[in-house]
Parts: sequence; structure tokens; C-alpha cells
Amino acid sequence: MRGARMAMAVLVVGGLISGCGPGPTLQAATAELQKDMQRLETDDVFKNPLKKLKIVERPDKDLPCDKGKFERVLRATADLERKGPSLDNHLDHAQRLMEITLSEVLHYKMTYDLTQMDWEDARLIDGRKDTPGITVKVIVVPESPTWRLVAKTDCLPRS
Repeated sequence: MRGARMAMAVLVVGGLISGCGPGPTLQAATAELQKDMQRLETDDVFKNPLKKLKIVERPDKDLPCDKGKFERVLRATADLERKGPSLDNHLDHAQRLMEITLSEVLHYKMTYDLTQMDWEDARLIDGRKDTPGITVKVIVVPESPTWRLVAKTDCLPRS
């Protein structure tokens, strides 16, 4: 009997330590995505009218994505005026600027792909917040708008 109680105590403590419990919810992910939108709108770089930040889709609608699950989506565009003749330098600068904003201001963990360093048609940026479950993707292109951002919550239950 004493051994069974000890085993149960170890399982309970182990479960608490490992973080077992309910996973992320759509409500928590949506709240974070809405904060990201506000941070983007008030960021020193993007509040500049020359950047022409445009929120194309606000994360205010539940979009069905699986049986009984939903996601929210934020879409935005912004522009960076090209200074100088080098397309590669322009794309490098735009990519770095967005990566800094995503990682330092919006707190995404970035995935870096060094194979695209000299692509002259586009650059791709990926970031993730595992908690509460949001993925961001940005395409950086030479024509206007320079940045095309899509941030999505994971496909999650409402509660």
C-alpha cells in the first residue's frame, strides 16, 4: 500500500513538473496575435507613414480549420523605399529589419535560412511562438509592398 502511494505521488509530481495539462487555446493565441498586431502598428519602424503599413486582415474571425477547431489570421503589408541601385542590399536590409522586429519587438523565435542570402527575387522569413501557438511568415520582395506578412494561430479548440 505504501509503495502504491509513493508511486502515485511520483506520477502526480512528474505530471506537474512536465507541464502536462490542457494545451494552448484559441482564446490565448488570439489574444497574443492581437497584441502582435498592436505592437507592429506602434513599432518605431512601422508607425512611420513612409512604411505604408496596412493591416489587410485583422485576427477577429474564427476560421474553421479542423473538426471543432479554429484559427485566427493576421495579414499585413508594408513598404521599404529602395535606396541605391543594389537589389541585393535592399532585400538584405528589408529582411534584417523585419527579422529584428519579429524577434525583438514581437518575440518570435526565428528560423534562419542562409541559402537564400543572394536570392534577388524574394526572401522568406519564418518565426514561431510555440506558446500560445502562432506561426509568422513574411515574404520580402523587391516591388511594393516590400513586406507581406501572414501570422496564424495553430488550429485550436475554442476553450
